[in-house]
Amino acid sequence: MRKLKVTELRRLTPEAFKESEKTPLIVVLDHVRSLNNVGSVFRTSDAFRVEAVYLCGITACPPNAEIHKTALGAEDTVAWEYFKDTPEAVDKLRANGYTVCAIEQAEGSVMLDNLSLDKGKKYAIVLGNEVKGVQQNVVDQCDMCVEIPQYGTKHSLNVSVTAGIVIWDFFQRLSK
Repeated sequence: MRKLKVTELRRLTPEAFKESEKTPLIVVLDHVRSLNNVGSVFRTSDAFRVEAVYLCGITACPPNAEIHKTALGAEDTVAWEYFKDTPEAVDKLRANGYTVCAIEQAEGSVMLDNLSLDKGKKYAIVLGNEVKGVQQNVVDQCDMCVEIPQYGTKHSLNVSVTAGIVIWDFFQRLSK
């Protein structure tokens, strides 16, 4: 077995990426404070052709050297928009026909492995602050809460890990 060289991976150019068909998914970051987490979400969003990333509240925006360190240029390929308040972003999404899912542990949440998605619909996932999670007023606006089942002693995952799991899952369900 031989590792492939970067030149053998046949990746899209940034221009081709921008013109490519996207997964009908927008990622919303609700007051995410770590620039490394923001960069990681951009990179994962690029990998699975997410439509856009919405950056809300204290979440930093490109251009930023710390975001670039983990995004590796994905902040230049993935569309993004900044909102001072997350509820404003959710209002826009709902007005544009998106089903908005808070990724949060909540009463009545749907476990990710039990989630059913409609390929004809557009979705948005809201990921919360590293300490406080998704704000309650934002959870209240969402169509549903989706939870990642966990079986160890900890009750949470890093926001960029959560993003990777959920984006991959939505990509799998919406593009096959």
